[in-house]
Amino acid sequence: MNTIHLRAIEPEDLDLLYRIENDVNLWNVGITNVPYSRYALHDYVANATGDIYADHQVRLIVENAQGEVVGIADVVNFDAGNRRAEIGLVIEQPFRGQGYGFRAMQVLAKYALEVLHLHQLYAVIDARNETCLQLFRQLGYHESSHLKEWLYDGREYHDAIVMQTFF
Repeated sequence: MNTIHLRAIEPEDLDLLYRIENDVNLWNVGITNVPYSRYALHDYVANATGDIYADHQVRLIVENAQGEVVGIADVVNFDAGNRRAEIGLVIEQPFRGQGYGFRAMQVLAKYALEVLHLHQLYAVIDARNETCLQLFRQLGYHESSHLKEWLYDGREYHDAIVMQTFF
């Protein structure tokens, strides 16, 4: 199994963050569909406290055993009172299909359970993104909702699936 490490975002990750956030191909598989300026992302990196209770989110860099950055994992919409959060993941194209996404989600779930003491994680996934849906099924997530016309790609609406897991 591929070894990965999750770490905090550093200023030198700005180019990666800029590339991922502004990749229009990724807008259709998630809930973000607007470009971010380099300034806005720099400001985010500079001002993120690293405290999920203050920021209600944490973005983590996914590195492989060789120290290469393979992607970004997010914990967002953190709800401490109900002990749940939404998660997201982007694995860079050259590293896809090698098990990094599966392993990153396992490590992220362990962090959510053991450090954040969450009861549930969920992801909102474009219903057409079968690769992502399959990944979450393999991780033990279950479909809890089918949201009609939930995501808009600038041309048309797409359904989304909410996948959940409970600890």
